[in-house]
Amino acid sequence: MSKDKQRKGKKESGNRQKNESSTKAGVVTAGSGGEVQKMKRTEFERELETLQIELVKMQEWVKATGAKVCVLFEGRDAAGKGGIIKRITERTSPRVVRVVALSAPSEREKSQMYFQRYMPHLPAGG
Repeated sequence: MSKDKQRKGKKESGNRQKNESSTKAGVVTAGSGGEVQKMKRTEFERELETLQIELVKMQEWVKATGAKVCVLFEGRDAAGKGGIIKRITERTSPRVVRVVALSAPSEREKSQMYFQRYMPHLPAGG
């Protein structure tokens, strides 16, 4: 094997280790003083599945009762908002769930009431 291929292999395995370690989820528990405790990947996947099931149950309740629900995610660019929204909503029905991505506020929007830019996207009557 040539030295270039060896270097490339080491670089790829280093990147893989870096990516794997960065996918660990953190959880802040009540009474932990705000400390983030590492959650094992299998535990995270199990908890995510449980929560997705609960979200689907809630979605059925919303359909049955006609209730309106709005969840806002806000954060800096590359904060992981899109990824978590995708993971949370991947089991929900796209006929009921609507995801709206807003760009950075314009100069006019910056001069208005902060929440006003969300108003056209909120569900009516609830």
